[in-house]
Amino acid sequence: MNLLLDFTLAFPFVWLGSVALLGAIVGSFLNVVIYRLPVMLETRWQREAWLQLAQPLPAQMPRFNLLLPHSCCPHCQQPIAARDNIPLLSFLWLKGRARCCGGRISWRYPLVEVATALLFTLAAVVLPLGMPLLGAWIFLSLLLALAVIDHHTQLLPDVLTLPLLWIGLLFNLQGYFVELEAATIGAMAGYLCLWSLFWLFKLATGKDGLGYGDFKLLAALGAWLGWQALPQVILLAASCGLLFTLVQRAVTRKDYHQPLAFGPWLALAGAANMLMSLNVNALW
Repeated sequence: MNLLLDFTLAFPFVWLGSVALLGAIVGSFLNVVIYRLPVMLETRWQREAWLQLAQPLPAQMPRFNLLLPHSCCPHCQQPIAARDNIPLLSFLWLKGRARCCGGRISWRYPLVEVATALLFTLAAVVLPLGMPLLGAWIFLSLLLALAVIDHHTQLLPDVLTLPLLWIGLLFNLQGYFVELEAATIGAMAGYLCLWSLFWLFKLATGKDGLGYGDFKLLAALGAWLGWQALPQVILLAASCGLLFTLVQRAVTRKDYHQPLAFGPWLALAGAANMLMSLNVNALW
């Protein structure tokens, strides 16, 4: 471990380049999670509904999870060759189109890979090689996946938010980011804060203003960042979400009735708070 740490200090550009490459590879896997996890959840919910209603189950569908089937073209379902599945490079080489049928590849895929590479690199700039850096990478990766899933589907899956919470408490057992007491209080306060706001709004208007996934996500942020960071996270998330909505309506001149996904803004605020706090600690 000491040799690796010495290497990162002696060759910082090689180290950061390797980190960026690792981030792009992780981003490629996050794209799989972002696309497949909502489909997996919807399939499971449909199956549970059929069982609850005592309806006959449909024919057995092919196995579908994060590993199988292998990557295929979303347009013609042809398997994607390994040479066409290289993070970032394949998209650029193919000019954003599938080799098999010429269908357009969504810009979401390279953007997620670039974002992950950038986040990994920023974390590595302010943290030396070690457990805190690993924790920051896990934290930022899960937040990015949750943000994109919520933006597209209005879902914050428990299979991501709950592990994010428990992993945060696990890392803070050693006080890597905040003291365990602050992390535990942060998890409880994060959940109760939005839970209370949800019920106040529902009693006042009869409508749901937030989703339960938002409660769990803020609880997870509290587990990583401590209760002291929660006011900043909520203020930044609410301000960014409101500003985005106002700008969107001013530009398009349309009145959107679809509820605003609050998860992406919570994720953005949590990631910003993490990186800023790490940068301040590095300066001191």
